[in-house]
Amino acid sequence: MRKCANTLMKLEYRKENIILKISVEFALVIIDYSEQLKVHKHYEIASQLIRSGTSIGANIWEAQSSESRKDFGHKLKIADKEAKEVEYWLLLCKSSEHIKNYDEELDGKLLSIQKLLSRIISTNKSRG
Repeated sequence: MRKCANTLMKLEYRKENIILKISVEFALVIIDYSEQLKVHKHYEIASQLIRSGTSIGANIWEAQSSESRKDFGHKLKIADKEAKEVEYWLLLCKSSEHIKNYDEELDGKLLSIQKLLSRIISTNKSRG
């Protein structure tokens, strides 16, 4: 996680928003993993993972400036859908006999994001 520490320091002004922090960390790990996939010529899966894996954090980031509680929930639901897509691509990577060196930590990091998103969406819905 090369520049992750510097990037995460910039998030401090967001008052230690844990979902932002872990989604940025996850995006950086996905970028690194996608680069490894490209080295082994798995370009399409790498491309899909970068798009969906970084989209999670982008939607969470955008939700922080939402115009309403409903808009906030909608953006987080999009992030949750992107997390489901990442889950699919990671399942393919893990299950494929052509892809070596799958990092099991990706599953744990993604699960943490999904659980947090689920709690935040549920809380937002109950307040709404």
